[in-house]
Amino acid sequence: MAEPTQKIVQYLNEAHATELALTRVLQSQIAITPAGSYRSGLEKHLGETHDHARRVQRRLNELDSARNPLQVAVGVAEGVLGQALALAKTPLDLVRGASGEEKVLKNAKDTCATEALEIATYIALERVARAAGDVQTADLAESIRQDEQNMLDRVLGELPTLADAVIGSEVHGKSSFDVSETGAAETARDAKKTVDEAARDGKERAKATARQARKVPGITQAEGRAKGAVATEEDLAIARYDDRTADEITGRLTDLSQIELAKVNTYERKNGDRTTVLDRISVLRGDEPWASYDELSVAEIAKAVRAADNDTVRTVVSYERAHKNRAGVLNAAERDLAGK
Repeated sequence: MAEPTQKIVQYLNEAHATELALTRVLQSQIAITPAGSYRSGLEKHLGETHDHARRVQRRLNELDSARNPLQVAVGVAEGVLGQALALAKTPLDLVRGASGEEKVLKNAKDTCATEALEIATYIALERVARAAGDVQTADLAESIRQDEQNMLDRVLGELPTLADAVIGSEVHGKSSFDVSETGAAETARDAKKTVDEAARDGKERAKATARQARKVPGITQAEGRAKGAVATEEDLAIARYDDRTADEITGRLTDLSQIELAKVNTYERKNGDRTTVLDRISVLRGDEPWASYDELSVAEIAKAVRAADNDTVRTVVSYERAHKNRAGVLNAAERDLAGK
């Protein structure tokens, strides 16, 4: 059973990831929204969102001593995922819809959904915190929830006007503004630059963090499920996945890491839901011989095998034969067993 504080930390992590993601989304939406009451509302809420993220992070730091390693790892994964989703979505906000008015309306509808999600998250957090006697966290959640509710009410109130603008532009041919004059182009370039820099500068750091996190039992599977939940066909390790038969896919599963297997499993359940594929994944999924094994090269595994005990080496042989079946790993393991 989870301790109350661990559950509170889990919900705080979810809230923090959402706030970070929303920051990026709001910035991109402001860039294509013309001056007026709706843009003013977005700008005001962007400031509130920055403040919310800081306050939630501060509370997480205060509760840090109560966090177990799994919660820390999951929190890191959620935060990275939230920001990645926002960075990936930002350029889309700048081009969706036929007209500028349509873009703004679609973004407003998205904002309503996001605000509703945040409200639900903070309601749950407040409820759990009060039940646990954590008044400070409960009050924090209540305060932020009210800001989110105010924003949702404001956007809902703007929707009729935004819809009227779409009618004027796309039905009557009377555009109310030129999207090229709102800073969208600059924001698109900035967004792309941010994505490129994040991918380049954070690559090694992300790998190190992920490997450390994966030492926690179950985190590899959790990471794979999280990635699968938002994956498209292009994100999968098997090319042209949607065009392949179940037999073609099962024939390629042995080459996948545990993270990739969990990712494909989640994607398949959401889409084809083919029993043959899911059953084969179920057989292949399991603990690696040691943390981050699937990410190592043949040479790195062979070196590690020389320092491992017999039980670990036998586990390597069993796991390797069921998965990638690499001759270099198996030969190294068998030589080591023969020499001990």
